[in-house]
Amino acid sequence: MTDLDRLFRTIETLVLCHSPSGVEGEIDRFLLDRFRELGLETRQDAAGNVISRIPGRDASRKIAITGHKDEIGAIVKEIQADGTIQARKLGGSYPWIYGEGVVDILGDRETISGILSFGSRHVSHESPQKAQQENTPVTWEDAWIETKCSPEELAAFGVRPGSRVVVGKHRKRPIRLKDHIASYTLDNKASVAILLALAETVREPAFDVYLVASAKEEVGAIGALFFSANQRLDALIALEICPLSPEYPIEDSTAPVLLSQDAYGIYDEDLNRELRTAAERTGIPLQLAVISGFGSDASIAMKFGHVARGACLSFPTQNTHGYEIAPLGSIANCVAILQSYCRSSL
Repeated sequence: MTDLDRLFRTIETLVLCHSPSGVEGEIDRFLLDRFRELGLETRQDAAGNVISRIPGRDASRKIAITGHKDEIGAIVKEIQADGTIQARKLGGSYPWIYGEGVVDILGDRETISGILSFGSRHVSHESPQKAQQENTPVTWEDAWIETKCSPEELAAFGVRPGSRVVVGKHRKRPIRLKDHIASYTLDNKASVAILLALAETVREPAFDVYLVASAKEEVGAIGALFFSANQRLDALIALEICPLSPEYPIEDSTAPVLLSQDAYGIYDEDLNRELRTAAERTGIPLQLAVISGFGSDASIAMKFGHVARGACLSFPTQNTHGYEIAPLGSIANCVAILQSYCRSSL
């Protein structure tokens, strides 16, 4: 059984590695070192995926398990004459989720901090901020990032249109709520923690297993599409969060969630059956769900014809794409189910 305290610490380490889509070098360095420390054949491909291979007893069969390593955030659109920054969303981010506070701007030469700002509250109808107090959500177009730097100083840091913006690192540190973890970017750093747990424990699986920390998922599953286009696979299993919402029959529990369909299409019923069997062998209950407004490496790769069989194993999560809360036991149970699956002969 996965130690929940250790699992929390692993997720904490991953969360504190900035990795906005396309600028994922900080987490890449950590993962490449860690997978290699575990003695696995590890590489990074041209799309930025970090890939470790666990040789199986039957090398003719190849299964990939992915967890995307990128996080949502913002991208610099314009640097104004006073040094304030206009930014736009990168992935499914909303400024009101982060609130006013510190953000980190990843310059080419240095990461600097700024303040995501919405304007003063002590205003009348003559100020545009008044509408945000009463009936309109704050959008990226309404917000700005205050740096107190000149455009020339920002240029010296390598801050430019296209630079990435993420919530400030000191605001990202997870907290423990009994047996739950609460943090920004559990989507999908907690799934990468599952990959690391599998890397530590799975040896001589029934088939070749590729553990893929996939790149640029939040902007179209770019990494998974590249990997699955260039590596023949019998199946691809995506690890993900699963949104807790009244519209879905999903409980906040230690039972992981197995999806049958999402916004990109259906998952493979035979592969889902194999995962349900693996769960039964471990005595872990599964929740089954059909959801919308969601996609994964597996469903997108299936839609584009890169893999014939895909599945999505996930853990229930509150406040998805915000300050997320997830049961550590469900994350640990995903590890146990996949350990069982990898030992099986299918």
